[in-house]
Amino acid sequence: MMRRPCIATLVTYIALTTSGCGAGEQVDSSAGLEWQAVHDTIGDTIVVRTITGSIWREPAELVPEVRVGVFDGVAEYIFGELIGLAVGDDGSIYVYDRQARSLNKYSPDGTFLATFGREGAGPGEYRSPDSGLAVLPDGRIALRDPANARINLYSPEGESVGNWPIRGGLQTSQPLFVDTMGTVATLILLNPTDAITEWESGLARIHPDGTPADTVKGPDYDHEAPQLRAERTGADGNHSVGVTTVPFSPGAVWTLSPHGYVVGGVSTDYAIDLFRTAEPHLRIERDHEPVPVKSGERSAAERRATAQMRNLDPNWRWSGPPVPDRKPAFRDILVGEDGRIWVQLYQPGYEVAGEEVHESNERGGAPPARWREPVVFDLFEPDGRYLGQVRAPDGFSLFPAPVMRGDQVWAVVRDELDVQYITRFRVTPASRAPHADREMS
Repeated sequence: MMRRPCIATLVTYIALTTSGCGAGEQVDSSAGLEWQAVHDTIGDTIVVRTITGSIWREPAELVPEVRVGVFDGVAEYIFGELIGLAVGDDGSIYVYDRQARSLNKYSPDGTFLATFGREGAGPGEYRSPDSGLAVLPDGRIALRDPANARINLYSPEGESVGNWPIRGGLQTSQPLFVDTMGTVATLILLNPTDAITEWESGLARIHPDGTPADTVKGPDYDHEAPQLRAERTGADGNHSVGVTTVPFSPGAVWTLSPHGYVVGGVSTDYAIDLFRTAEPHLRIERDHEPVPVKSGERSAAERRATAQMRNLDPNWRWSGPPVPDRKPAFRDILVGEDGRIWVQLYQPGYEVAGEEVHESNERGGAPPARWREPVVFDLFEPDGRYLGQVRAPDGFSLFPAPVMRGDQVWAVVRDELDVQYITRFRVTPASRAPHADREMS
């Protein structure tokens, strides 16, 4: 991309209301200041760089409003392994529980309403759904079932109303993406016949009537994350290769906005690209203070990576690049149903005392992690305006993917006993949030 001469404009935004904000263990020193940003133009990209402050001026917290689930009681309220979450326009909640093997619907206040479908291969039945669960703009519920090589469709009442064929076999933790026109996008391998180390992923889009649309590829970033590699040749002559990224290394991440364009970035720098189709591309930038990797954190990450590699090669020894001293600029990018950009930030880690604990955001063959980080987001409007930081409570899970809509968030939360609940939150200024120890009725 070529840079052309431009005029940078300093924009100051004075908030008239404070309907929400952002919070974190590391509170921005500019909290309380009005939002100031520089608008720049570089080639065909508009850059909005936050200099100081935020529109909301203070941090926010996710305050629980409704909780669904019980530790013991009626079966429909006991969750075993929730892997799919979706919310209708009316607030109805849909979840898929892999342990119970059921797709359930709950009212906005958490009352159980119905179970959709059952195990099998017939109309409306499913064999092994993954995390692909979504509600379409016309109210239909879509459930991805790779084992049956299709996406099942249901009416809001649970009636089977058809299915769309997809390439089977690929189980993924990625959600189904739905845009404002009702087009659905599902993860696929673009080159499944190549070696596993060469695999590239993309999104296959499907029109609301079920006809195939285009395929979306991720941004072509010139970045290659440092990797660890293990190999094994079995007695039968089959050769296996395992690859994982070095912990705390920057990487390229991308997702799809409900407005139909790709949002992505490389976490070497705090820069989020919105590859808009009908408008110039937009880049969101913000200064950040790198978070150090604590020595215990580094050691734990090395042990987990080593254990993962030794699942393939018992004699594996660390020979790749070292774990960095500082964490990347951001951890992940999520986009809400309203198009807002939720940038998950790295935070100072802390060790959980006692026995080994579950780590809901890290799945695989490695042993459970005892180091955790608070879940904190920077929240931006789709035009680049910085609203502020939002801090999630302990136990907030990013799997299955939370549903963000305006100032409401639906997510799976685990308590101290590792029991899962579905919780609806509201983004609330920290100054107006109830005490963290307050219990919900």
